[in-house]
Amino acid sequence: MDDDLLTIGAFAARARLSAKALRLYDRLGLLTPDRVDAATGYRYYRADQVERARLVALLRQLDMPLARIAEVAGAEGAEAAALLAAYWADVEARFASQRTLAEYLRGRLSGRSSEMYGKFTVETAEVPAQVVLAESRHILAEELPVWIPAALGRLEEAAAGCGGVAGPPYVVYHAEVSAESDGPVEACVPVVDEAAARAWAAARGRTRQASVRVEPARRLAYTRITKAQVVYPQIVAAFEAVEEWMRREGLAYDGPCREVYFADWDAAGPEDPVCDVAFPVR
Repeated sequence: MDDDLLTIGAFAARARLSAKALRLYDRLGLLTPDRVDAATGYRYYRADQVERARLVALLRQLDMPLARIAEVAGAEGAEAAALLAAYWADVEARFASQRTLAEYLRGRLSGRSSEMYGKFTVETAEVPAQVVLAESRHILAEELPVWIPAALGRLEEAAAGCGGVAGPPYVVYHAEVSAESDGPVEACVPVVDEAAARAWAAARGRTRQASVRVEPARRLAYTRITKAQVVYPQIVAAFEAVEEWMRREGLAYDGPCREVYFADWDAAGPEDPVCDVAFPVR
């Protein structure tokens, strides 16, 4: 036996961890013993593994996923610090979103919904029939900020060969989208040339669940929101405000809800109007 190797008990004492924790780290692939005795199954560690053991334990206290722990523990110096900083920025963003959601739910539970809905002005608009290129996907809420601009970008690129874009792009929610429910969701771009659009869909559409259809003329009840209000859960309050207005006006649903994007997202500031939250009505 190498005199420099430590038994799991001695290593646990030096690392200020339990033997149970070290067995868990081994099972998870985060800290493997230097040697395991084939006959007894005893684990032996090197003294220079102590720092990694302590680091893994501290990172687990941050609720860091195992894959991220492996990345940080496997990096060195500035790279490891940058990986930790990126993870913590994600945590703080998620916490900020959860804090906003909690405030929103407190308003609902305390009966202040009408006060929240009063922040939104609801109007109606008539939208003519239009040919649309569409791309659909089952997707969770956390994936939407990446998928929506990517899907609309692909469709707008395809629209160039279909006579050009004929109206603002929009996203249709055919079922609930949340952390647990995955839609489906449909990205849509109106185009000029129906024949060219159908040719495009026949040639390449199936690769991304793309299709072409003629969307009938619709009446939309909508409220216009800013870039800051698009963030969840502010946007939920906007949808509910429109539904509450529909109930008061005696209007019925005539299709799934949607977000209509009419502004340059990248150029817009937090308080600039960028989107209409809308329901087709009759």
